[in-house]
Amino acid sequence: MIRITYVTITYNAAGVLQRTLDSVLSQDYPDITHLIIDGASTDGTLKMVDDYIERSNAADNGHRIQVMSEPDEGIYDAMNKGLRSLDGDYVCFLNAGDFLPAADTVSKIVGYISLAAGEENMPAVLYGDTDIVDGEGRFLHHRRLSPPENLSWKSFRQGMLVCHQAFYARADFAIATPYDMQYRYSADVDWCIRVMKAAAKENVPLLNLKMVVANYTQEGQTTLHHRESLMERYRVMERHYGRIQTFLLHCWFAVRMLT
Repeated sequence: MIRITYVTITYNAAGVLQRTLDSVLSQDYPDITHLIIDGASTDGTLKMVDDYIERSNAADNGHRIQVMSEPDEGIYDAMNKGLRSLDGDYVCFLNAGDFLPAADTVSKIVGYISLAAGEENMPAVLYGDTDIVDGEGRFLHHRRLSPPENLSWKSFRQGMLVCHQAFYARADFAIATPYDMQYRYSADVDWCIRVMKAAAKENVPLLNLKMVVANYTQEGQTTLHHRESLMERYRVMERHYGRIQTFLLHCWFAVRMLT
């Protein structure tokens, strides 16, 4: 069976982590690995994780949970630790506060892979839609940017059309593409583009799941450091799409916002 790995990065996340853990625990698909990469939390995060492991064992749902807790150099360093510990066929980074929409989300994803591609021709990336929730996990709205029917690495010239939490990378491509530590807020954008570039180079397709696969909590580091994130994202786009094209695209973005 296709194994899906979720990587959850935590640091003093007890206030928002429970809904993330509950959403993975509730999945009716058995072949799930959940890697929890903790930055040496000092609140109730690790106690919450211990309770989660006990509940998963009691449920006998087939899920595997692995925990690492030690100091790190930031969220992308923690994500690279997750990549180095990766187990399974696909990986998705589901951070503390974010959660899967329904108990059959993973079953539907795996079913769509088998229907659309088959297990012998697995896509390099699976991608879907995202709903935005508030700090209490309540639905706010659908994400403004929606994935195109046919995604490619060039699609991100129009912005990050697929949320990081709705981007499932095949394990071999993910492991070969660690997060670039020069970025503090936008290494996820760069990572998604580089994974898709690698897939294009090997002529491996990407698969649109055509469903909401993640609920994303609006608050986060990118929201807290909005200006720095935008500046860094501009640098990422210059890196992949060129200085002139990036400048012209942002001029168009500015005009579009004013009209």
